[in-house]
Amino acid sequence: MRKILIIALLFASAFSTLIAKEIKLLTIGNSFADSAFKYLPQAAASVPGCELVMERANHGGCELDRHWSYILREEKSPDVKLYRKATQTLKEILKSKKWDFVTIQQASHKSWRPETYQPFAKNIKEYVNENAPSAEVVLQQTWSYRSDDPRIRKGGEWNMDQTEMFKRLEQAYAECAKELNLRVIPTGLAVQNARNEQKVKFKDYGAETLKKLKYPELPDQSGSIVGKLRWIKGKDGNMRINRDSIHLNERGEYLQACVWFAFFFEKSAEEITFVPKGIDPDDAKFLRSVAQRTVATFKQPNATR
Repeated sequence: MRKILIIALLFASAFSTLIAKEIKLLTIGNSFADSAFKYLPQAAASVPGCELVMERANHGGCELDRHWSYILREEKSPDVKLYRKATQTLKEILKSKKWDFVTIQQASHKSWRPETYQPFAKNIKEYVNENAPSAEVVLQQTWSYRSDDPRIRKGGEWNMDQTEMFKRLEQAYAECAKELNLRVIPTGLAVQNARNEQKVKFKDYGAETLKKLKYPELPDQSGSIVGKLRWIKGKDGNMRINRDSIHLNERGEYLQACVWFAFFFEKSAEEITFVPKGIDPDDAKFLRSVAQRTVATFKQPNATR
């Protein structure tokens, strides 16, 4: 009986090893891709059989056209290295591993302008195909800014609100995906769904409020997925409020990790057991459910795949 049990355990272990899924993932983007590194490795590690190798070739605020300009500069001169703190070329990074996926995306300030995507997205895709032929290139759909961002507040320079910004960037990514035969990671849609479905919704505190606050006062930011206000000490030693209304905060970073997990591993985000410190377990459960439903119901713009 003991011998049979040992054989069964060995068989189960071998079978588990066979079905383990390792994904090698590279991002070519900016801070909106950097944020996926915050929690995705821990989220993947919390699900049995999911192994992740994740590396980046990102530059802060980098647009598709700037990435392409970097590639051209590196190709023109073998001494020019513009990635990983000027230690490697993008070609070297692409050839360093047998990547399964490479993500690209537009910078957020151009994400809603479809005319800014091409020909740069096409050029980058073809460059990746040439130098990392094993990799599927995918687009990360980014998200709209928090409603307190001056550019999308009433009377702002972009003449649109948060919802309109998302609609425009959603369409821009869809057009790019169709043209290049790419799949889309629906991060931006997940953010929008969470905003709409959560019980407590973020409310803009008003443009004049910050001027009246004294350290350490801050307006209510409940329900925020994108953005964070905090007090920081300036060079003059005085405390001032720093406003970030474009990047994901901890809740948003966890949501992004859950979306990416469901997309790349093709498993339910609700299998994730990792919950970051500072996020309420019930809220984490809500964010996992939003991520899973978003990925499961998202209709890829490219119907030919």
